[in-house]
Amino acid sequence: MTYVDSQKAKQSRTLVRTLIYIVLTAGALIALSPFVWMILTSLKSYGEVATRAILPAKLRLSNYVEAWNSAPFARYFANSFLVSLCTVTGVLTTSVLAAYAFSWLDFPGKDLVFTVFLATMMIPGQVLLIPNFLTITRLGWVDTYWAQTIPWIASVFNIFLLRQFFATIPKDLYDAAVLDGCGHFRYLMTVILPLTKPALITVGLNTFLGSWNALQWPLIVTRKESMRPIQVGLSYFLTESGTDTQLMMAAATMTILPTVILYFFAQKQFMEGISTSGLKG
Repeated sequence: MTYVDSQKAKQSRTLVRTLIYIVLTAGALIALSPFVWMILTSLKSYGEVATRAILPAKLRLSNYVEAWNSAPFARYFANSFLVSLCTVTGVLTTSVLAAYAFSWLDFPGKDLVFTVFLATMMIPGQVLLIPNFLTITRLGWVDTYWAQTIPWIASVFNIFLLRQFFATIPKDLYDAAVLDGCGHFRYLMTVILPLTKPALITVGLNTFLGSWNALQWPLIVTRKESMRPIQVGLSYFLTESGTDTQLMMAAATMTILPTVILYFFAQKQFMEGISTSGLKG
């Protein structure tokens, strides 16, 4: 290849890379635009929202104080944190144990049972609302934390995800652990879980976000104001006389703040999990 050809190839790669960066930057700006609009709206006055002003004339941080004091948001946040943490704990426990059984234990009908588990993923969630509600009602769990956590502490998708991760671990590790007198539970805790940390973090993060953003089910099973999570609490600003959009956006900004913090924290842990997991030759 001549020097001219080399320069042309270099320029072509630079042009392609520049176009990729432009497309990615445009996509990031489009994805961020709703969040920017939400934050700007939360800093406007009611008149500026009504006239659809692009930028607030004055940053009204008092909207956040007013939104916080307009409803028992401290209680809403506490409920959401409690329900989300309990759901994550339950999902990780059931998913890890079930995934280990499907990937490392041999029992009659294992493949059939796993196939039936996967088949349940084709059932729409809306179909289960009425049976779940009837069950919760008969148990007397309406307006309780049990109703908001127990129906969701098992996830077929997460079991499938962890089962696929567990199945990639070489069987030689298990044989060596058995020779050292290691049982199934100890092998799971000391070998399997450390090697599948990225998958566990992914399951925990997705479960937390799903529970934190839940609206339909908590709205169905809660009646008391003191039992409602944060997403249901946002409906406080929807009244017959109208919607205080600036206050709702301020409350929504406060609502997504914990998930943003969790995302950045989990992202760091996820990268550390990838770098420390696996086999070293």
